[in-house]
This record gives sequence, structure tokens and C-alpha cells, in this order.
Amino acid sequence: MRGTGCKTVSVFMIAVGLIVLSTPWVLAAGASQEMFTANNTWMLVATFLVFIMHLGFATLESGLCRAKNTNNILFKNTAIVAIGLLTYVLCGFNFMYPGDFNGWIGFAGIGLSLPAGDAGLIGYADGAYSYYTDFIFQAMFAATAATIVSGAVAERVRLGSFLIFSALYVAIVYPIVGSWKWGGGWLDKMGFYDFAGSTLVHSVGGWAALAGVMLLGPRLGKFVDGKVKPILPHNMPLATIGVFLLWLGWFGFNGGSVLSADPGLVSLVFVTTSLAAAAGIMGAMVCSWMVQSKPDLSMILNGSLAGLVGITAGADTVSITASIIIGLVSGVVVVFSVIFFDKLRLDDPVGALSVHLVCGIWGTLAVGIFSTNPEHKLWVQALGVVAYGVACFAAAFLFFFILKATLGIRVSEQEEREGLDLHEHGVAAYNGFQINAQ
Repeated sequence: MRGTGCKTVSVFMIAVGLIVLSTPWVLAAGASQEMFTANNTWMLVATFLVFIMHLGFATLESGLCRAKNTNNILFKNTAIVAIGLLTYVLCGFNFMYPGDFNGWIGFAGIGLSLPAGDAGLIGYADGAYSYYTDFIFQAMFAATAATIVSGAVAERVRLGSFLIFSALYVAIVYPIVGSWKWGGGWLDKMGFYDFAGSTLVHSVGGWAALAGVMLLGPRLGKFVDGKVKPILPHNMPLATIGVFLLWLGWFGFNGGSVLSADPGLVSLVFVTTSLAAAAGIMGAMVCSWMVQSKPDLSMILNGSLAGLVGITAGADTVSITASIIIGLVSGVVVVFSVIFFDKLRLDDPVGALSVHLVCGIWGTLAVGIFSTNPEHKLWVQALGVVAYGVACFAAAFLFFFILKATLGIRVSEQEEREGLDLHEHGVAAYNGFQINAQ
């Protein structure tokens, strides 16, 4: 059965490739049916690659945290996918892409409204993808923003409160601020550029994570007598698997953001994405080895993700050399950022603030420095960073503050010491094993 499955996938991918190679490249209202099929198929392939990223987040976060909280982390990451998809179909898609609006907030109505006939198919995006493909691709992005928050608040947040926060943030905040750029809003009109979401996805999630970490406080035992006490991860092989799944998914995250199967542009994005990740590993490796005197696996894992986040804003508009520089700087930045947040006593178990927020900001600014398009200005990129920071942090802080004042957002000291798996779920992830309840 395995051999048959592999052959089926291979034949499918070869068929798609032959269509792309044998069909004249036309991206216009008169795109051929064959080209439309190739475009739409690639967008759906990119969609399931982004979907795989959720498994990457789940394994990375659970691996970097303690065994006694594994079940809780896996539960959150599974629920977030459902919350993201359902809220996006309910209102998120039409908040993010409201059509004609005032540039700040607009709403095209509840649910999906498939245009009739070819208007929802080959005529929807000039033959690049269909209406439903547009929705499902964007919906996978929406859930990612809340997943970023999950890792930062892990091991001490109340499950119910976190799920309520995720629903509110993904349903309202993420799509509204996303419309400012991707929906043709005020930042788009100013020339702000974010190809695949260094800011619109990663920093949007990062700002919410920062608000949650600040209001939750650190895990018990993280800061003792003014010193940082490392809380060791329980499964580094699982964390490593998560990073490679995320890297794989990023080919869909960035490659799909081309919004067609354009061979030249998709290929370029694959190369810049991979080189930035590789450079991020090298930057984090050298920097952490020098700072800590020993090579640190967790640092190079986050270094690869830092490079991926950093290149996401400009993967289609920077040179090969620039992509390496962006990734290298991201790898160095993430090391010092982790140390910096520890000094501020902001406890982030997986390094989400450093990877997604800090490197998301850097990647967005890097567009203004390295872009081959002269219309991409550094000051506009900086304005976008500030605008998203103010809006997202304020909204997330308000949501978490209200939840803290009403339902509560942190588990009790006893629950935290004994583990969220036992108290939130009544079952451990590793039955039959001795679990260190450190």
C-alpha cells in the first residue's frame, strides 16, 4: 500500500508539472482551462502544506515543554485549527476581504458567497485560483496566528480562557488588521509590503503572545532569586521533527503566496525561503556557541524558524544574497532576543516572542532595506510595524485582561506543579512512564 500511495502522488505531481510546462503561460482574464487547473492545483497543494505546519507547531511546542503538559498542548493546537476554520468561514474571510471599504474596517457579510458560474472559478482571480481555493488557503493562515500564542503561554494558561481568546482574536482582530494590507486597505494604499505575513501573520500572533505572557506571569520556578533557572524541554527529537515539518510547510506558506503556479516566481521563493532558513541556523549556531560556550540545539531550531519568519515578508522581492543576509541576521537576533526576554522576566517556553514577533518585525523592515522594488520604502514598512503593533497588542491585552478579571487565565499553583494534563484533561500523554513533575 505504501508503494502504491507514493506512485500515485508521484504521477499526480508529474501530471501537474507537465501541464505547467506544456501550456503557454497566460495569467489574464482569458487564461486557458489547462493553466487555470495548474494554478488552482498548486494553490491547493500549498494549502495542505500550510495545514502540515499545524502538526509542526504541535510537535515543536510539546517537545520544548515538559511531559506533564503534553496532552494540553496537543489539545490546544488541534482545537485552534477548528476554531480558525470555523470563525474564518463565519466572518473572518469577509472581514479580511470586504471588497470596497473605507480602508480601515469593512464586512462583506456572514458566511461564504460563491459567485455564480465561471465568476467563482476561472474568472475569479484571472485564472489563478477559484473562490473556494482562495478561502481555504487564507483560512489556514488565520489559524496560524493563534497557534503562535499557544506556545508562548504554555504550561500555565487555563484551557477554556485560551480557547475563548483564540476565537475572538482569529475571528475579529486578525482579519480586520489583515484587510489593511491584503484586503486593499489603508496600508496597502501607502505601499506597505508583506508578501506572505512576517507582520500580518507572525507579528500579529507575536503581539498577542506578548500581551498574554505579560498578564500571565512566568512559570513557577523560572526566575529564582533574581536569576533565570532553565526549565528543560522533555523531548528534543519531537521538537526537531516539528521544525522540519514547519520548514516543509513554509514552502506552501511562501510558495503559495505567489497566488499562482508561476514557475519563475515560485522557484525563486522556494530558494530564498530555504537559504534564509539555512542562514538562520548558521547565525544562531555561531552566536549561541560563542555566548553560551556550548552548541545549543534549541537555539539552532529557533534559528531556522527565525530565518523563515524573517524572509516571509520579502521572499519574492529580494535577491539571493539578500535572503542569506536576512536569514543570518534573524539567527543572530533570535539568540539575543531570547536572552533579552529572560532578563525582562517574560517567560516564553518555546521562544515564540523572539521567533515570530522580533524576527517578524526585522523581516518586515528588511523589505525596505533589500527589496529590488524601489517602491518599497523603509519608513512605510516601519509605519506598518507600528500600526500592527499598537492595534494587535492593545486588542489582545484587552481580551486577556477581561478574561483574567472574569474567568481567570492562569491555573492554580497546585495544578501547574502537578501538570495541566492531569488537572485539565484527567489523562497523561505518556501513560506507563514516570513523569518528572518538576
